[in-house]
Amino acid sequence: MDSPPNLLLLLLPLLLLLPLHSSAIDPRKLFLVKPDPIVLNYHNGSLLTGNYTVNLLWYGRFSPSQRTIVADFIRSLSSSSTPPPSPSSWWRTTSFYAHGGARISLGRQIRDENLSLGKSLNDSSLLKLASQASPHRGAITAILTAPDVLVDDFCLSRCGFHDSAKAGRHGKARYTYLWVGNPTTQCPGDCAWPFHQPTHGPQTPPLVSPNGDVGMDGLIISLATLLAGTATNPYGDGYFQGPAEAPLEAVSSCTGIFGSGAFPGYPGTLLVDSTTGASYNAVGLAGRKYLLPAMWDPRTSQCATLV
Repeated sequence: MDSPPNLLLLLLPLLLLLPLHSSAIDPRKLFLVKPDPIVLNYHNGSLLTGNYTVNLLWYGRFSPSQRTIVADFIRSLSSSSTPPPSPSSWWRTTSFYAHGGARISLGRQIRDENLSLGKSLNDSSLLKLASQASPHRGAITAILTAPDVLVDDFCLSRCGFHDSAKAGRHGKARYTYLWVGNPTTQCPGDCAWPFHQPTHGPQTPPLVSPNGDVGMDGLIISLATLLAGTATNPYGDGYFQGPAEAPLEAVSSCTGIFGSGAFPGYPGTLLVDSTTGASYNAVGLAGRKYLLPAMWDPRTSQCATLV
């Protein structure tokens, strides 16, 4: 596992994020500054611990193969049968955060192909969708929107976000939810990099995506980012650096780093499939391959990569 390069990737969209959300940031809108050390401080709040299910709410049309890519990823996060480098070895880093350690499993899959709230959503719409998925404190609802669904600020300043809300008869129970958009048509150069030519920054050739679907492999990167943020900063008072309104979290503090030797415009040294030429750094259940972002490791205070 390697530390980040001498120049940290800091992100312009952080200035644009809406309050109360923790976002999966567009990794291509970068600028270079002399970095401060990455230190995610603990703010005395609760982290997710114990067993949690991830309920997938598919909003819009996704093919069976696309749904399988995500479902296999969730199943792989807590699998004991996949040796490193794997999604489970990547997820294990969240257990090194004090007061944390959530074990993730796949829960319900809900399909809303008829777009019950229309093709244009805002944050209130996403909260309404999350509230309709039978939320409870032992589950994370992940709302995944299809390429033709418009969501406020998607691509402009974020690729997704995670948040929490109240549930229960008296509104005292808290649950977590997140949203990620499929960027295939709206902004693949922003939210599917490094599998698409970047919209901003150094113009490096795109990598071959491991599942043969640029949008879904980009979605996996954002989903992984947000799940790690949910586990380690579920209610806005866990581990993060910077202001609570625009926090750098477990993975968003390491944006743009996927392998050793990463620097702006270069994701780092990765594994390459000899048959397809696809780049990846994790192998999950059934041999499915993924590219997962670096995660800040509290044991070393560095961005840890799988390869």
